[in-house]
Amino acid sequence: MNTPINEGKKVLAAMSGGVDSSAAALLLKEAGYNVTGMTMCLGIREDGDRTRCCGLDAIDDVRRVCDELQIPHFVFDYAGEMEERVIGKFIAEYLRGRTPNPCIDCNRYLKFGKLLNKARGMGFDYLATGHYARIEKQGEDWHLLRPKDRIKDQTYFLYPIAAADLSSILFPLGELNKDDVRALTKKAGLHVAHKAESQDICFVTQGSYGQFFQERNVPSVAGDIVDKTGRVLGKHKGIFYYTIGQRGGLGISAKTPLYVIEIDVAKNRIVAGE
Repeated sequence: MNTPINEGKKVLAAMSGGVDSSAAALLLKEAGYNVTGMTMCLGIREDGDRTRCCGLDAIDDVRRVCDELQIPHFVFDYAGEMEERVIGKFIAEYLRGRTPNPCIDCNRYLKFGKLLNKARGMGFDYLATGHYARIEKQGEDWHLLRPKDRIKDQTYFLYPIAAADLSSILFPLGELNKDDVRALTKKAGLHVAHKAESQDICFVTQGSYGQFFQERNVPSVAGDIVDKTGRVLGKHKGIFYYTIGQRGGLGISAKTPLYVIEIDVAKNRIVAGE
């Protein structure tokens, strides 16, 4: 972690209710930091899936972990910001035929934007998360580096962090692999030690992206699926059901596998090709 002088340093640990953020808080406490747990309430419903972060069930899990670690816990309400800066942009980009990554925007605007500023305003020395990444000072500059566990590498999601902010951030899991992290939580008796990982976007709570847009009352307009010459191959249900590189779900047969190679929003059509 950033500094060996830990005693008395105050850390706000962002905790989602999963194994990784719980292990990060555990490691920080064991390293001598004065740790406070924090969860962002993002207005996300669970739909029975307890692996999802930042929903009400996840907040309950964080509270239990903080009790087990004997550290304080706060909940900050960022539901409005999540809707405006992350979900709203996700919908707008999809309707432009693009495939956005909302996790990057969440990190940019919420975790390492509003939350980092909140931590500073509350007198914390650091903000910590359970991301798999490393921060290292080289000369006079701080750098974001890949973690030991390259399979879990999350630096792609963290690239928007300003270099000037890196000295105020801790990534305790950067030198560990996932198996080590799960073993640590199990040894410490944390109840989330065997909790499954959430693999999907947190606010797409069930089903497909298409179902998410339907729930948001985004109109679905059917159109043509064409090849690169414009020849009609079939029909699509609405452009937000598709993404670049998609193979399955096109509903057309061909001698060779076909993929979505272009989403033509202006003409409301999907272009498929090899």
